[in-house]
Amino acid sequence: MVDEPTGVALAPITDNDVRAVAAFLHEHLNRRLSPAEWARCAVPPWDVDAPNHGFMLRQGGEVVGAYLAFYSERADGDRTRRMCNLAAWCVLDEHRGHGLRMVRALLRQSGYEFVDLSPSGNVVELNKRLGFESLDTATSMVPNLPLASRRGVRLVTAPCAIEALLTGTELSVYRDHRGAAAALHFVVKVDGDICYVIARRDRRRGLPLFASLLYVSDPVVLARAGHAPYRHLLLRHRALVTLVERRVVGRRPKLSWEQHSPRPKMFRSGQVPARSIDYLYSELTCVPW
Repeated sequence: MVDEPTGVALAPITDNDVRAVAAFLHEHLNRRLSPAEWARCAVPPWDVDAPNHGFMLRQGGEVVGAYLAFYSERADGDRTRRMCNLAAWCVLDEHRGHGLRMVRALLRQSGYEFVDLSPSGNVVELNKRLGFESLDTATSMVPNLPLASRRGVRLVTAPCAIEALLTGTELSVYRDHRGAAAALHFVVKVDGDICYVIARRDRRRGLPLFASLLYVSDPVVLARAGHAPYRHLLLRHRALVTLVERRVVGRRPKLSWEQHSPRPKMFRSGQVPARSIDYLYSELTCVPW
């Protein structure tokens, strides 16, 4: 679809477009990721019948805007819900007026529930006007201290060992995400009970000193593990602080304090309640900002 006065064309991002879009995102959104890394991030590792990888804008054959999207199919009782995660969004300043065309194209896709897990600036207000609601992202900050683990607590990080421990839904989640570029996997064992955790490295104020917990299969077991998971994130991944959302872990961890202004996350759905929204199958697991 071409805007005749400007010659800016809107089109879905296909497999053949990923390299050009990746080069654009490297140049204009985040140079910390190479074009090859952006290309890897744009195509998730899980199997899904996705209609596209998002939408893009071209003018004269050159990419001038892109909005990545990650699709998934999630089991919800006896039915399957189709999810679309609105991810990295970048438009050249001179074409910013066309950015909304990509948003509308994504939201016009029928049969999907939508999440936006990293809206910033004016995007939050735009999302509200488009029918998005805010998730409760109340967050605690845990200092990752090198405290000794208590007896009976062990962390498992080897891929083959993780796979051997997991069953059912957790095993499916692990297999779907083990190739995701931003996902850090480990299993916490406490006196024979296990909790599968997916975390990611994060930046705040440009500093790569943080981790976030994205998925916790058993918050009770995680709490029983004490400080061991946070010690692991310090020693293995060099994260000084872990950001822990209440909706992910339940109760606030010990040795933590509340974050005053947690980052917003939003969703738009006529059927899925906020409590059913998680951070799997999303840019948070795929894009290591």
